[in-house]
Amino acid sequence: MSSQLPAESLDQIFRDARTHNDWTDKDVEEALIRGTYDLMKFGPTSANCCPARFVFIRSEDAKQRLAPFMSEGNREKTLKAPWTVIIAHDLNFPEKIPELFPHNPGAKDWFNDPQNRAETAFRNGTLQGAYFMLAARSMGLDCGPMSGFDRGGVDKEFFQSNPETEQWTANFICSLGYGNEDALFPRSPRLAFEDACQIL
Repeated sequence: MSSQLPAESLDQIFRDARTHNDWTDKDVEEALIRGTYDLMKFGPTSANCCPARFVFIRSEDAKQRLAPFMSEGNREKTLKAPWTVIIAHDLNFPEKIPELFPHNPGAKDWFNDPQNRAETAFRNGTLQGAYFMLAARSMGLDCGPMSGFDRGGVDKEFFQSNPETEQWTANFICSLGYGNEDALFPRSPRLAFEDACQIL
């Protein structure tokens, strides 16, 4: 039976966690990035479809390729971050269904309709992106998620010239590292249960 996590863990993942815009010089080893993915991959998706795809930007060359497509306010922090990940989803995800959903390989046909396939990829890929950030926080990393970027430009630069990734499309971008707490803004308010929820 599952039990509630200790308060310290909930603080690290949620209550004390912040969106970071500036980064320390402390390095993040690749093993930690791989460990974050290996943790997040267990989050649930529809028919275990796992449509999210991740492109990790670490080298200076890759950062320079990404930077022109970031909005002006996101460019400098993207260049400074030890790692930045393009969180995308694969519109061709049904091809993996027989491998991922082996007790019902015919489930790939549930997604023959292009609109249903696109909605499923976006919804579940977004879920996986959120799982990824929670996994990163669980591993002791800070996150800086961003939606201010030129999606078409990112898709063309990173995906469309490669047959293996031409059906991938960017959803959002997240920098990873150890945040500079001196640069944090005051925490913004959140809605109370009574303002955001109903019990029927």
